Parts: sequence; C-alpha cells; structure tokens
Amino acid sequence: MKPRPDLLRGGSPQGIEVFQLTTEDIPSSHVYMEAQIFAPDSKRFLLHRSAHAHGSDLHDPEHRYLVCELEEGGALRPLTHETGATAPSVTSDGQWVYYFVNETELNGGRLTLKRVRWDGAERQTIMVVDAPLPGTSYRPSRIYPLSTISSDGQRIALAAFMGNGQQDDAPFGLMVFDIRKAEVRVILEGQTWCNLHPQYTRSRDPERCHDIMVQENHGNHHDAQGRITVLVSGDGADIHVIRDDGTDFRDIPWGRDGNESCQGHQCWRGRSDWMITSTHLREPRQAELIEAQAVPHVGHIGLLHPQGRRNDLTRHFARPDFDHFATDIEARRFVTDAVRTIPGGGLYTAKLGQPGADPLTGWTFLLSPGSTLTKQTHIHPFLSPDGKLAFFNSDESGVAQAYMVRGLENL
Repeated sequence: MKPRPDLLRGGSPQGIEVFQLTTEDIPSSHVYMEAQIFAPDSKRFLLHRSAHAHGSDLHDPEHRYLVCELEEGGALRPLTHETGATAPSVTSDGQWVYYFVNETELNGGRLTLKRVRWDGAERQTIMVVDAPLPGTSYRPSRIYPLSTISSDGQRIALAAFMGNGQQDDAPFGLMVFDIRKAEVRVILEGQTWCNLHPQYTRSRDPERCHDIMVQENHGNHHDAQGRITVLVSGDGADIHVIRDDGTDFRDIPWGRDGNESCQGHQCWRGRSDWMITSTHLREPRQAELIEAQAVPHVGHIGLLHPQGRRNDLTRHFARPDFDHFATDIEARRFVTDAVRTIPGGGLYTAKLGQPGADPLTGWTFLLSPGSTLTKQTHIHPFLSPDGKLAFFNSDESGVAQAYMVRGLENL
C-alpha cells in the first residue's frame, strides 16, 4: 500500500495516516460498504480490481476479488479467477468466503454458489441453479452484486430479476440459500423489489439471526429484460425486515410521508436490533441520519407508523448533509461522508451513544477524498470491525482506487 500523507490537509487531525491500497492503472474499488467482507479480527478483507463503487461487469475477464492482508503491509492477492464472480460474503467466524459465479442470462444460464478459504484452499461448489427455482417458474438473472450471510453461517440471501423477457415490470425476488442442505427458495417476489439491498442482522441470537433488512422501491419501473427505467418515484422507498423463511414481515418508520424519503442506504447498528438510514427532506432541504427499530407491518406508511420509534442522530446540526455511512461491529464508532458541502466530499467519524436516545457526538473531520463523486466513484466509507480503520473510494488520482485511514483509535 502507498502512503498518501498529501491527502491530510485542511483540518485533518493529528494521529491518523492515509494509504492508497490499489495502485494499478485499472479502476479498483471497495465492495459496497454494507457487505460482509472483513475477517472478524480486522486483519484482512476483500476488495476488487476492474470494478467500480457499485459493482463490476459480469463479462469482464479482468475483474477479481482480492484479499488485502493488513498485517502484511496491505499485500493484495487474487482470491477469485472466474469471469462472473460476484456478491461475496465472509462468515462471521472468518473461516470461509462465499461468492457466486454469475453465468445467468434472461430465462436461462446458471448461477453457482462457491466457498473458499482466505488462502485460496478448499475451493468448493455448494450448488448450481440451472433450472426454475423450486416452486416457481422463475429463472434468476440480473444478479444483484451484494449477497448477505446469516451470523451462524448457515444461509445466504441474494436478490435477482425473475422475469422471462415477456412483460414489463416482471418480478424481482430474494433467494435464500440453505448451505447445509444445498437448497434455495424465493422468500420475496414482486415488481417493487428491484433494489433490495438485503442485509442479515449481525446478531448472534439464534432467533434474531434469521432477520433480513430489505429495501422496497415504490414507484419503480423496468422493461421486459429487467432494465430499470425508473428506480423509485412518488413517496419513495421504504425499508422492511423479514424472517428468512418469508414470514414476520415488518416495517421501519422511515420516509413515505411526502416530505422525508429514504436516500437508499441503511445498515444495522452493529449487532443490535436498531437500524440507521439516511433520509432526504424536501423541506428544509437536508439529509439526516435516523435510527429506528422494526415494528409490525401495517402498510407502506413509513414514519407515520403509529408504533414507530425513531432517534435523529444528527439533530444537533442546523443543516445535516450525510449520505453513506457505517458502524463498527460494537456500534461505538461511526463513519460517514458529506458530498454536497465540501468539494470532493468530506469524510467524518463520530461516536455512538445509547441507541434510541443519544445523537452522534465527537464529530471529527478526517479528510477530503477528492472524488469526482460520479456514481462509479462514490466515497462509500466503512469501518473495520474493531473500528480502528476507515476505508473509502476516490478517483483523485485520475483512476478510481481504494483507500484506507489508519489510527482512528488515536482520536
């Protein structure tokens, strides 16, 4: 990794260091910040080359997932070699990396679930989907670039398009793979599930570990091939929690009131049952960070839910403006970007207090990543599980690359 002290200027605190992790002339990026791509000891994680901030090209033979060995000076080692490798997830015990090989096509092809050790050993094929999904006529295609794995390591969820090319606004859906049984089932399906962002809870509770947070994009439209023409409209998306057997569908009291809308990124607050989202307000125009818990489903009414319990984490700001963010696994430290108030974007950390009660405190500006802030170069900050390292994307060098900030424990 390449030291980048030149990025520390204009108010950066003492005690931190910045490194550029990827340096090839080919674009590289971190995996989307909600993904489970870190070893639990914070010593290694996955990123990818020939990729952008929202994924990679299915047909790109140059795309690779790389293991970054932080205790070896950020050494990078290819973990995947298959064209079409996508949607990795690391087990919570750090023993296995699961990923998919996407060779699907509209109403055909195949999808393969594999697993491998960090050193590339014991690569195994768990199952292949090359026929209609059980109990349906659906063949998955347009595979979502993010998977999510249960904290007990037994189930993986992955979204896909379920249409056959014959009609507009055909269903998208969420598949859950049972690893031990090598079985798959569809637990959600419908026109509004085009951008699911599925996220298993990080809780280790044997009951709660079945919960998946999902995003529902109301007002979206797509053509018969599953190409999205309208991502969301009207009162916008809302967020739900569902059990991975398809039962216990719940609501989260965010957005949908005609003024507040979900920006499109949310995450679990560490291992707790609280979740955090960024919301865009029409009046006043600002972007808040709101945490909440799931409540029984009563309809798609967002923050108007009569049982909703919310906490504004940014209520001390006169004009909050935050988009993407993450917490450490113990939900003590928080990292976020601000992309409209600082040229090239700003990177901040803060401290989390009592869930449901306290705002974020101890705000610290780290640096400006210098990104052009196109969709493919979003900053997308996240933290190592122990909260000592922060990561972000930038194309400040002229090519999209992955970066790391070290020394957050000194702040």
